[in-house]
Amino acid sequence: MTQLSIFSTQTADVDAAPKPVFCTSHAERISEQLQTRGINFGRWSTKPLLRPGAGQEEILNSYEAEITALHRKENYQTIDVMRVNPDQNQTKTAQLRQQFLHEHRHAEDEVRCFVEGRGLFSLHINEEVIQVLCETNDWITIPAETRHWFDMGATPNYCVIRFFQKSEGWIAKFTQDTIARRYPYLD
Repeated sequence: MTQLSIFSTQTADVDAAPKPVFCTSHAERISEQLQTRGINFGRWSTKPLLRPGAGQEEILNSYEAEITALHRKENYQTIDVMRVNPDQNQTKTAQLRQQFLHEHRHAEDEVRCFVEGRGLFSLHINEEVIQVLCETNDWITIPAETRHWFDMGATPNYCVIRFFQKSEGWIAKFTQDTIARRYPYLD
């Protein structure tokens, strides 16, 4: 189930697990809370004819109307599909997970639409850490330069549509802040 948890960085003690000051699993409330912080979030309709494990072409064709609407609004130049699952090289997947568990930012918006599976975005905005557990049909836009980290889980199994303004804008710039270690992981 999609979940939003908001933590105050003021209460994040290095020796104790932080407790959220706000939690909800209601999509409308998630969207409202994120919107007040400049984060766009929503849900796309289910694609019942999309088979599990579908390839990029099938996925992009299935979501053509949604992709076209977003492209017209934001003018993203590159759209692709990324799939991570247990059948892939586990060493490489574990390295990828570890890399993105560190706080970083990107020069452009990070836009992800979950076709399958789930992932946990943690956004460090001012004096808050906002965790958004995204699941199938959720989409999120994290504005450029927003400090964040992403957890795909110990056994990653997800597929996302990714939108880019330009390919080099997605390169992660790590902050060297260790804040991510103090907050809950996906599992």
